Amino acid sequence: MKVALVHDWMIHMRGGEKVLDAIADLYPEATIYTLFSDRKRLSANLQRHRIINSFLQYFPGIKHYYRWLLPLLPFAVRSLKIEEDTDLVISSSHCVAKGIGIPVKARHICYCHTPMRYLWGFQEVYFSRYLPFVRFLIRAVLKPLKAWDLRTNAGVDLFIANSEYIRVRIKDVYRRDAVVVHPPMDTVFFKPGGAKEHYFLAVSHFVPYKRLDVVIEAFNTMDRKLVVIGSGPLESQYKKLRTSGQIFFWGGVSDQQLRDAYAGARALIFPAEEDFGIVPLEAQACGTPVIAFRKGGSLETVQSGVFFDAQTPEAVREAVLRFEQDPYVPEDVSAKVQGFGRDHFLENMRSTVAGLAAGRTDP
Repeated sequence: MKVALVHDWMIHMRGGEKVLDAIADLYPEATIYTLFSDRKRLSANLQRHRIINSFLQYFPGIKHYYRWLLPLLPFAVRSLKIEEDTDLVISSSHCVAKGIGIPVKARHICYCHTPMRYLWGFQEVYFSRYLPFVRFLIRAVLKPLKAWDLRTNAGVDLFIANSEYIRVRIKDVYRRDAVVVHPPMDTVFFKPGGAKEHYFLAVSHFVPYKRLDVVIEAFNTMDRKLVVIGSGPLESQYKKLRTSGQIFFWGGVSDQQLRDAYAGARALIFPAEEDFGIVPLEAQACGTPVIAFRKGGSLETVQSGVFFDAQTPEAVREAVLRFEQDPYVPEDVSAKVQGFGRDHFLENMRSTVAGLAAGRTDP
């Protein structure tokens, strides 16, 4: 069976790329199609694959401004031509990847990380900081993009959702059923180690919906150390929010440094309404409980820790104080998330693909 893999863009190794990396393990000969990529920042496994980029690859500095090209992305993904003798296309999609043209005889499985956030339900989070006139223009641009996003459902034979939360969103937005296959987490690499230290940890891409601002504002008023790992468009804004001398920005770190930071933290603070959320699983695998917003994928991934019910500094502070009342044993925390391992993911994907090959397209 000749297989093609599709991913929106490949310029880092975050949750979506780790899913793609695992799928690529199943199909070592598969060609990967993407809008644009930075091969140097990909895993060794992905680097071994043939990668075909769209014309956006030749736009200088594309990774710094691609969000502003959103209206162009459907055209760019349709410009990618999958070889006609391909039997199976697996798209790993959170934006436009599922809209790629499919060869006539090929079947298409979409592993959906989320229906496009810019279009469906999160416009206020992304665009509220712009002037009213700019928001009006954005809404005008997004309207035809919504119609395109809905039309592309016809090219998908089977949706896979990365969580029960996203399965419901796929049903609400696309009116399609989906099977749930949770993303893989490296339970071999991420494991408890070393003594706990007196700091709390936040690991995040610095974009609006991650709501790192409420964590910084909460710790500005607490006599607690907070370590923040990550980077992104809002980095300067978040650093300006910091008024406490106990909040430290570490920037990007290596995988080894991230594992050590997870293992040494008292708890991970996770304030986002996330589609799934691999970060809480990695932290728990390292023996660290999670203080999480009670919505989205966290309801499926957080097995040890406490929840808070509002994305506000006050709610975060209250949750931290409540968390400190209960002890946690790192080995017990780690044991509870072992079912999210890579082998489990690969077996679920194999059986799902086999079901499609046998003609079963209903979850």
